[in-house]
Amino acid sequence: MVLAILQARMSSTRLPGKVMMDLLGQPMIARQIERVRRAKQLSGLVVATSTGSEDDVLADWCAGACVDCYRGPLDDVLARFLGALVAHGMPEHFVRLTADCPLADPVLIDCAIAEHLQTGADYTHVQQKWTFPKGLDVEVCRTAVLEEVGRVAAGPDREHVTRFIYTHPDRFRIHAINRDPPLPYRWTVDTPEDFFFVQSVYADLYPANPAFTSEDVLAWQDAHPDRILINADA
Repeated sequence: MVLAILQARMSSTRLPGKVMMDLLGQPMIARQIERVRRAKQLSGLVVATSTGSEDDVLADWCAGACVDCYRGPLDDVLARFLGALVAHGMPEHFVRLTADCPLADPVLIDCAIAEHLQTGADYTHVQQKWTFPKGLDVEVCRTAVLEEVGRVAAGPDREHVTRFIYTHPDRFRIHAINRDPPLPYRWTVDTPEDFFFVQSVYADLYPANPAFTSEDVLAWQDAHPDRILINADA
């Protein structure tokens, strides 16, 4: 059993409320959930948001859309994840996703889960070196490892959930999935420019094929080189 936990909040610093911004008639988070649910290795999905009043609108949307939602501390996101895991029966493994990635790739999610289980890793990631477009972030983790982290992590390590794990490779079995050649593109949403890019992709690809793939997005970029965004962190 591998549970997807989708981290979301309304109080984004650079683009407040982005998770509920309209993307072809649905909130951006709805479009991401639609894509994530195509992953075949997931047993379920829960949105993990905060107990802050600013996130009431997100929790209300989840309730109306029949999307499971767990609410926990705003800044102690590690505690929020642990609470979500407890509420869902402590599955052996979980996938961490963030709600600023409306081009999430279900095939890559399945690949990350498969490699995580095959290698026996404590933590598997595809995001640290950005060899995939930023916005295809996937982290797979053993729940027991996050419990261990919850007992020792402090400060920024509690805000960033898995930071303690990937900064202690001597302590945990870490497996990285990289792409060669790298694709240093920016498919995440942190700025209005990012959102315009995603809007353009959806407007051109979604009506003909709601299940459009990452390969379709790459082909779209080839046809629209003027709209490509490059990830500055690559």
